[in-house]
Amino acid sequence: MLNAAGEVLYVGKAIDLRKRVASYFRNGAMHPPRTRVMMAQVAAVETTVTRSEAEALLLENNLIKSLGPRYNILYRDDKSYPYMVLSGHAFPRLAFHRGALEREHRYFGPFPNAGAVRDSIQLLQRVFKIRTCQDTVFGNRSRPCLLHQIQRCTAPCVGLIDAASYARDVADAALFLEGKEDEVLRGLTERMEAAASRYEYEQAAVLRDQIQALRRVREKQFIDRGEGVDTDVVACVTAAGMLVVNLVMIRGGRHLGDKSFFPQNADPEDRAGALEAFLAQHYLERPVPGRIIVNEPLEAASLAQLLSEQAHHRVEITHNVRSERRVWIEMAEQNARLAAEQRLAQQATQEGRLRALQAALELPDTVARIECFDISHTMGEATVAACVVYDAGGMRKNEYRRFNISTAEAGDDYAAMREVLQRRYRRLVDGEGKLPDIALIDGGKGQLGVACEVFSELGLNEVQLVGVAKGEERKPGLEQLWLPGREHPLELAPNHPGLHLIQQIRDEAHRFAIQGHRARRGKARTGSVLDAVEGIGNKRRQRLLTRFGGLKGLLAASVDDLAQVEGVSRTLAQRIYQRLH
Repeated sequence: MLNAAGEVLYVGKAIDLRKRVASYFRNGAMHPPRTRVMMAQVAAVETTVTRSEAEALLLENNLIKSLGPRYNILYRDDKSYPYMVLSGHAFPRLAFHRGALEREHRYFGPFPNAGAVRDSIQLLQRVFKIRTCQDTVFGNRSRPCLLHQIQRCTAPCVGLIDAASYARDVADAALFLEGKEDEVLRGLTERMEAAASRYEYEQAAVLRDQIQALRRVREKQFIDRGEGVDTDVVACVTAAGMLVVNLVMIRGGRHLGDKSFFPQNADPEDRAGALEAFLAQHYLERPVPGRIIVNEPLEAASLAQLLSEQAHHRVEITHNVRSERRVWIEMAEQNARLAAEQRLAQQATQEGRLRALQAALELPDTVARIECFDISHTMGEATVAACVVYDAGGMRKNEYRRFNISTAEAGDDYAAMREVLQRRYRRLVDGEGKLPDIALIDGGKGQLGVACEVFSELGLNEVQLVGVAKGEERKPGLEQLWLPGREHPLELAPNHPGLHLIQQIRDEAHRFAIQGHRARRGKARTGSVLDAVEGIGNKRRQRLLTRFGGLKGLLAASVDDLAQVEGVSRTLAQRIYQRLH
C-alpha cells in the first residue's frame, strides 16, 4: 500500500489476496485507530503473485527490511549473533567470534549476547584450561603467562602439555558445548581411576578437581535432560504500556541467556501479530534451532516449512507445552516484563536529565536532539573526528559518523574541529539530514570559538552551541560549559542530572573517536607505502623489499635501479619513485 507520494506504507501477504485487501476498505469503523490512519493515506495498491505461501513470506520479509514501511511491525536487530570458536590450529584457541563462519574452525552458538559468550569462555577456562591468547602471543612466549599461574591454561605455548593431552581437553570441551556432559564425565572418571591404579595420584587429583568443577557447572546451567533438541523460547507480552518480545536460547541442554526486543509500529494488544513478525524477521537468513516454543497460538505452518528448508533440518514451532517447557515460557514472559520495566525507568531518567539540561541552558521544552563532536589523535598521527547523536531519549548509533581529518595540520585541534563541522553541516544546509537543537563541542573556549565561526558562515544561528571543558583537575563532575557570548563558564553541580546527560553523550563521543583513531593508526602502521601504488601487489612488493633490503634501500634507489627488478617496467618504476619521493 502506497501514499500519494509513492512511499510504501504497508506490506502484507495473503493466500486470498482479494479478500484480504477488500477487508481494509470495508467496515472502516471496526478497524483499530492505527489502521484507520493508514487507510486515510493509501492512494495505490501494488500486488505481486508468488508461487507459494512460503515464497510470499520470504518476499514480505525482504520488502519490510529493505523499505521499512511506516505501518509494518519492525525489529531493529542488524548486529549478527556472536559465537564461541575453537580454532583449527595444532593447539586450538578458544575465542569470541562474530561474523562469517569459516570451515577450518568449529563454532558453537549462536549466543544471545557477547556477555554470554565471554561467561562461557571463562567457564571453560576453569574446567578445561584451553588457551585464549592471540596467535602472535602464543607463538612468541618464552615462559607461562598469568593464566597458567592461576590455573586457567595448561601453557601449550611453552610445552607444559603435550599435543595429545591438549587435544583430549579440546575434545572434552567440544562435547560439553554440544550438551554431552555425561560422556565427558564418564571419560574423565575413567582416566582418573586409571591414573590412580598406576599410582599417579597427582594426575588423578587434577582429574578429580576437573570432574568436581564440571559437576558444579552442570548443576548451575543444565536445563533439559530430554532429547536435547536445540530450542528457542519466544514470549511476547504487553507490560508498562509497551510490547516486548523476549528470546531465550537453549543449546545442548544449557541456558545460554536471553535478549529482549522492542518492535516499532506495533499495536500493544496485537501480541500474535508482533510474534509472527518477529519469527519471520529474526530467523530468515539466520541459524534456526530445531524447536521454537511461543506463548501465543499462531498459524505458522508455512513459516515452519520455510525455516526447515532454509536450515536443512526439521523446524517445529509449537505453542501448547507442559511441565518443564511451560516453566521456560513463564521464565521468558517474566524476562520480558522486567525488560519493559527497565526500559520505562531508563526513559524516565533520560527525560528528567533532558528537562534539567533545558532548564540549566534556558532552552525551550522542544529541544531534544543533541550532537557531540570529539577529536582523537596520538601526537597528531591519524587524526579522526567523531560525531554521535542523542535523540528521542537515547543514543542513535545508526546516525553516528566518523571523519578522517585530511586538511588540518598534525596536532591542530582547532583546524580539525573546523573541518569536521564544515563537512558535517554543509550537507545539512543543502537539505541532507536533520539539524540538531544542541551541538556539544568537546573542548573549551577556543574550540567553541571555532564552532561559532563555522555556524555563522553556514547561517545556522538557531543551533545552541556548548563547549564542554574538563575543568582544572580534569575529573568527572567538574566540567565547565562554555556558551557563546558568556565571559565565564557555566559550572553545574556534580550531581546535576543535566550534567550527567552531557557526560554520557561526551563519553560516548570520546569512545567512538578513539575507536576510529586506533583503527586508522593500526592500518597505517601495518600497511606499506607501496600499497598505494597502482600495479604493486604482494609479489612485486616482496621482490622490491628483498632486492633493496627494506624501505630505506628503496628510498635510495633510482628509477633505473627500480626498473631492474623482475616484473617492474620503467613506467611502473617511475610511479614508485614519485610515490616514495
